Amino acid sequence: MTHYHFVGIKGTGMSALAQILHDMKHEVQGSDVEKYFFTQQALDERGITILPFDKNNIKQGQTIIAGNAFPDDNEELVAARELGLPIYRYHHFLGDFVKKYTGVAVTGSHGKTSTTGLLAHVIGGAEPTSFLIGDGTGRGVADSKYFVFEACEYRRHFLSYEPAYGIMTNIDFDHPDYFKDIDDVISAFQQMAMQVTKGIIACGDDQYLQQIHANVPVVFYGLGDHNDFQASNIQRDENGTTFDVFVRNTFYHTFTITGYGTHNILNALAVIALCHYENVDVVVIADRLKTFGGVKRRYSEKPFGDQVLIDDYAHHPTEISATIEATKYKYKNRDVVAIFQPHTFTRTKTFLHEFGESLRKADYVYLCDIFGSARENAGSLSIEDLQKQIPNAVLLSEEEVGILEQHKDGILLFMGAGDIQKFQKSYEQTVEGHQGKSTQIG
Repeated sequence: MTHYHFVGIKGTGMSALAQILHDMKHEVQGSDVEKYFFTQQALDERGITILPFDKNNIKQGQTIIAGNAFPDDNEELVAARELGLPIYRYHHFLGDFVKKYTGVAVTGSHGKTSTTGLLAHVIGGAEPTSFLIGDGTGRGVADSKYFVFEACEYRRHFLSYEPAYGIMTNIDFDHPDYFKDIDDVISAFQQMAMQVTKGIIACGDDQYLQQIHANVPVVFYGLGDHNDFQASNIQRDENGTTFDVFVRNTFYHTFTITGYGTHNILNALAVIALCHYENVDVVVIADRLKTFGGVKRRYSEKPFGDQVLIDDYAHHPTEISATIEATKYKYKNRDVVAIFQPHTFTRTKTFLHEFGESLRKADYVYLCDIFGSARENAGSLSIEDLQKQIPNAVLLSEEEVGILEQHKDGILLFMGAGDIQKFQKSYEQTVEGHQGKSTQIG
């Protein structure tokens, strides 16, 4: 049994990895800032110790795993080096760990987390499967055959991995604080493709992924008839979305999923293709697809009076469009109200016009102040610049969230990768406060 200490244990990937190692009977503890993050709930439930940062947390006999956000001069990392302890960066440790299993790296500019969660749920119905999801969820299963994990392209961290399989959902220009342009992003994915050892499952409807070449078979999925795995005869009803899958033009099976957006169908196709390649029983695939409950912060729905509140991580124009599309499919004839908090000044500036185009698809739009990054300065950009792109968009502060009550049976989409949840929480508290006063008056 190894004693692991995580520097920055509340990070989404770090929290998930800590859970996995704990489940596998290792001794695990970690340190982080004292602010509460949703990722620590699972750590608390497992009884994993979380300490404030302090060099005295570092002891002989520990193996140190460091989050990528923490520099080498972090006091705990300095202490670990002085003691001569083994130190691994998160992605380097994960790269070594994956080699013990049939590793499936799920990557792409969008859809990584949802697809990772769906694959872990489906293939876990066939074989013991450990998984690491980017929403802070991890599970280590004894004698696992598969290890399903989210592989992030940011700063090319996914090049630390050499998985058996790579699922590639799409390629889009994002992380403009790191990637120069779309060609830079494509080059990173191309390099990743060359490190996969058994097979690549890629979305053939994506123009950039069609260009990917590798030393292993590349299987394409999508809605177009040029794909190896194609979804057709798509039907949406109150139970979700049902579609037929054809494998190289031969009917395979009819599947039903709980999601409504086109991106949900594509994510399911990626999972179906991987499972087919691994000879998973089609009945298992179909049954598990129907019972997937989703992942944290990805279209998390909450009935609230006559409204529905949805918390979603969408923070790129492509993701916002997909989320609004799915909502309009699911909740026909109801107003879709977008409450959006841009994430980083760099991304907001780079995609200003695209954000406008995607948000205009909602019936009403409210904009929260830009959530900045520690890596950047605000510059001259402000939320008013985005407001100018969207007719009738309203600026929203936490104190003014009560205005959302006017959308009587609306679907309220709280979208963003920062702390947009605080606006939803403030809204819930405001409405409940109004209801409390009404009760007192009555």
